[in-house]
Amino acid sequence: MKWYLILLVILILFGGYLYISSETGDVQPLGRLSFVKLANPDMYPGHSHSELLAQYAQEKGSKCALVVHFKGTSNYLSYNDSGVYIIEMAFESSAGSTTNIDWGQALQYFVFGVPDNEWKIVVNGKEFDTYDAAWAEVMKEAKAHGQQGAIPMVWHGTVRAGSPIINPGCGFPLYYYICWKQYGRFAAYYYVIAGSIFPYINDPYRNFELQHASELQYYYTHNMLNYE
Repeated sequence: MKWYLILLVILILFGGYLYISSETGDVQPLGRLSFVKLANPDMYPGHSHSELLAQYAQEKGSKCALVVHFKGTSNYLSYNDSGVYIIEMAFESSAGSTTNIDWGQALQYFVFGVPDNEWKIVVNGKEFDTYDAAWAEVMKEAKAHGQQGAIPMVWHGTVRAGSPIINPGCGFPLYYYICWKQYGRFAAYYYVIAGSIFPYINDPYRNFELQHASELQYYYTHNMLNYE
């Protein structure tokens, strides 16, 4: 048997193990939700991306879903959309909030993991100094809204400037951090790879977003996508 067949078998077995683990754990990582903003605010009842996340949750039989962000100006209040309670979670790094990639930091996180308690984290408008406290709030919110089983999780993924194919976008480091904390290093690697592929298969807006990315980014940064 050739080496790549052995590797394929290992990946399939590992993926199966992670699938079972995520089904019985606190969170089920799905991947990236979107590529660029279609309207602002973009996690809001009735917005295309919000309804898409609600649809993912409904397909899983879940009453809640979790979307993670970079911390910007939003208050990140959780809300209901299409019968699904969407929990918003965001982080602010010590270097400040940005959707640009710090490749040195990304490499450090990839090799060593994200340092505990480096970020302030917001859940449903409440700020926490530690991951454990923030995650406890997520679990509290989910339980209060009838969640049973793992919560489907996505990272927001929108990119305000530059290539949304190269840049994983809003919330990616927090998604990676949660995967690492919940399931370990190698699971985090797996979920990042699988999650990066996820929108190309599941996002019905992918072609429109990618083909018109620069236009939509211009409209957003010039306050032309606001509908609130």
